[in-house]
Amino acid sequence: MLPSAPAKRRCAGFTLIEVLVALSVVAFLFASIASLVITTARGARSIEQHLTTLETARAVIAALPDRDQLVPGTSAGEVADYPWRLDVSRFTAPHLVAPPETPWVPQVIVVTVRSPSGASTQIETVRLHRRPGG
Repeated sequence: MLPSAPAKRRCAGFTLIEVLVALSVVAFLFASIASLVITTARGARSIEQHLTTLETARAVIAALPDRDQLVPGTSAGEVADYPWRLDVSRFTAPHLVAPPETPWVPQVIVVTVRSPSGASTQIETVRLHRRPGG
């Protein structure tokens, strides 16, 4: 016995509209996943770059001379294509006055490291310097 025409139509498969809708849903999902992967990769690259500049700044600070040999002024250099700048100045604060009997004077040390892409990281710290004759 041969199936009737309405029965053939029900078993025939997907219509063209159904296929196009399914393909558009799949394309939208792939585009969303690709966007997510690109954003994640960009964020990971940014974090890696920030950590590299931070580690370079820490290396510069670790290589600073002894507190008695560190003089106020600016110096610069480069470590593995990461240029750095070191600024040393006397710590000044209007509300803070060091008693004259203390043998220590605070110094502000600012290390700025610039990555090859142009982003920079800055670390600021205070170091005690022995007062001359103290």
